[in-house]
Amino acid sequence: MARPEFKTPVCVLGLGLIGGSLLRAAVASGRDAFGYNRSVEGAQAARFDGFDATTDLTEALTRAAALEALIVLAVPMPALPALLTHIGQTAPECPLTDVTSVKGAVLDEVTAAGLQTRFVGGHPMTGTAHSGWAAGDARLFVGAPWVISVDDHVDPTVWSTVLQLALDCGSVVVPARSDEHDAAAAAISHLPHLLAEALAVTAAEVPLAFALAAGSFRDGTRVAGSAPDLVRAMCQANADQLLPRVDRAIELLAEARESLANNDSVADLVESGHAARTRYDSFSRPEIVTVFVGAENWRRELAAAGRAGGVIRSALPRLDTPR
Repeated sequence: MARPEFKTPVCVLGLGLIGGSLLRAAVASGRDAFGYNRSVEGAQAARFDGFDATTDLTEALTRAAALEALIVLAVPMPALPALLTHIGQTAPECPLTDVTSVKGAVLDEVTAAGLQTRFVGGHPMTGTAHSGWAAGDARLFVGAPWVISVDDHVDPTVWSTVLQLALDCGSVVVPARSDEHDAAAAAISHLPHLLAEALAVTAAEVPLAFALAAGSFRDGTRVAGSAPDLVRAMCQANADQLLPRVDRAIELLAEARESLANNDSVADLVESGHAARTRYDSFSRPEIVTVFVGAENWRRELAAAGRAGGVIRSALPRLDTPR
């Protein structure tokens, strides 16, 4: 009789929307999973729902060290330095990942804490405008892209561990370098947040606007309902990559404004935007199956495949395991 596959235990630090959903999904996949939350209310709510949660960080990390658990950082950027210090003191040998929407800034903090060799960055590309434990959903990640970093330092064993967690949560995995992730996230996540805020403010200044607002306004401003402190943190942490995207958006709008001011057409922007959206709707996502994790140039091959739109839907073979 075949022995059941061992699944690495998971310790989730931060039980908000993403961390709380991850704890739920990890448990649902059959893992030994537990969490830490700074607020008593959040931890109590998780325990009330039947999940293993504590407000004692040392307790959570001591347990993680004993189990050699995968530690998942699921807290806002400003909370990372103190959290990493505790990890370095209590569980420095545990594999480590995160679910933060910027990768370069997190990697810098992890490196400064001396934990780089056991760290592989991650970012599930999903969420809602709600926050806190109550907003979580075990199915939040199903079908969603989950970026896993393939920077030069990443350890193949830790990488495969993070990959399996993402797959267990129902995601499709996109391998990417941290800097390339941040450039893409600036365009498809962080800039839309700023545009949504600007659209909401603009409409609020027109007396009849909210009375008439329907689908286009609702869809265009959905992410403006996100917690302001989270939006500020992710935009500011990715400022170097976000600024060029903001400049480009302003350039396009300025050209459209100039055209309108001269009683001319805005066809250039409208048609270009429509064409770009059409390309997105038909964007191919071929499955990545031929890369052996740990082989020569495996990180570079995965980064190139991810850049081309490739995704991982099942565990990749490893060089140190039978084919």
